[in-house]
Amino acid sequence: MSSTHFGFKTVDEKEKAKHVRGVFDSVASKYDVMNDLMSAGLHRVWKRYTVMVADLREGSQVLDIAGGTGDLAMAFAKKVGHTGCVVHTDINEAMLRTGRDRLLDHGMVLPTVVCDAEKLPFPDNHFDVVSVAFGLRNMTHKDLALQEMCRVLKPQGKLLVLEFSKVAKPLEKAYDWYSFNILPKLGQMIAGDASSYQYLAESIRMHPGQEELKALMKNNGFGHVDFHNMSAGVVALHVGIKC
Repeated sequence: MSSTHFGFKTVDEKEKAKHVRGVFDSVASKYDVMNDLMSAGLHRVWKRYTVMVADLREGSQVLDIAGGTGDLAMAFAKKVGHTGCVVHTDINEAMLRTGRDRLLDHGMVLPTVVCDAEKLPFPDNHFDVVSVAFGLRNMTHKDLALQEMCRVLKPQGKLLVLEFSKVAKPLEKAYDWYSFNILPKLGQMIAGDASSYQYLAESIRMHPGQEELKALMKNNGFGHVDFHNMSAGVVALHVGIKC
């Protein structure tokens, strides 16, 4: 039996996806509200920056992985126009359903696919941009997922990984206190689920830091990788180019 981490717990790697699915099934309906509360609205700024760095053009082909409630997919769709395409995907049906309904409410009909990032059902060399926002840390085999993202990108295509990262050292103690004392209480008050937000805090600590993720991306197909710290490293946007 191979094991992996689920937050600070050790689980059978075959069971991790089921545990992660349970977390997002539980929080899907309150996900956007909680994001606003947890980040004081900063997640919107982080995502706007990601859209800017994507530098999309009319006609671009985009794959949004772990697209959840659809905010990035919606922003991308406005950039690619009628001749482009944004495929909105997530492994979690509850999250994807919430996102699809939100997109429909805004008059957008995008291809919406439940799929596993480690086994993407798309052809080689197909997308100009692949994005994954706050989803990579939940994947069991990050290396396989990155290889798949590289496979479906066109040569010179761009991968955008927006993810929680390692905060600047002077802020570590305050950030840890907030993460382990305030987040679970917010989760209980708003979503009726403290344990899922305890997992969130733990999963951030288990995720590779900025330099480690850069190396992981370079080892799995990306010839050039850079990262942009935001909010003192609370999050980082990694940008990989398929060379």
